[in-house]
Amino acid sequence: MSADSVAVAVAQFGPTSGVEANLTLIERLVVRAHDRGARVVVFPEYSSYFVDPFDESLARNAQDIDGPFVQGLVRLAARYDMHVVAGLLERGHDAQRVRNTVVAVDCSGVLARYRKLHLYDAFGQRESDWVEPGELATPETFEVGGLRFALMTCYDLRFPEVGRLLADAGADVILVAAEWVRGALKEHHWRTLLTARAIENTLFVAAADHPPPLGVGHSMIIDPQGVQIAAVGTTTDVAVAHLEVDAVARVRRVNPALALRRFRVEPRR
Repeated sequence: MSADSVAVAVAQFGPTSGVEANLTLIERLVVRAHDRGARVVVFPEYSSYFVDPFDESLARNAQDIDGPFVQGLVRLAARYDMHVVAGLLERGHDAQRVRNTVVAVDCSGVLARYRKLHLYDAFGQRESDWVEPGELATPETFEVGGLRFALMTCYDLRFPEVGRLLADAGADVILVAAEWVRGALKEHHWRTLLTARAIENTLFVAAADHPPPLGVGHSMIIDPQGVQIAAVGTTTDVAVAHLEVDAVARVRRVNPALALRRFRVEPRR
């Protein structure tokens, strides 16, 4: 462990329809991450509430950003001196659909939020029946120990321009909250896309997933050269890696792909 590094944890668990039970398990994993030296911990998508298949209970269990689930995360961040990142069901604009949101908090409150941009209308699923897409907005980031962190959600991983926008916003680390549904080749896609986003943007990627039987598990942390430096298998657990503060700049000196590109990313409205 170096004084010029930040310890980041990925926490893998399977959220249920019990909001309080989810917070209780999140606390246990925050403690585990804290005891292993982490200063930042990322939890999966839908950490506040999850049912499969989706139904009308999603809207009934959605909360405001300043609601009890996020307040619970803030209390945990204060109690254990951590930055906590987790997905939640946020109230939408109407009574039918919710927002699929990720928040980053510390003891002072919400530092950054990210609303899922691309909904999972693929592989036989229709997330857009229950969830409204996030607005196109300037990425929100936060800093810990000299590293700048940005947020992403699950299916957005399949769209390389999202990662590029976060890199352009100054991110050194992308934190991905996911429920990467199992299926043919899905674990291969998960590993490949996480690695690609790290390599093409020359930054760290730390991703937390649901474990089987619904998710693929394999929450992991990838370095700016695409090397896996920490991972969880298919259980409920935490993995920690120490991210060197100067690693991104060092890799970009050798591989200045971002500086050499001839295209920019613009929103499709």
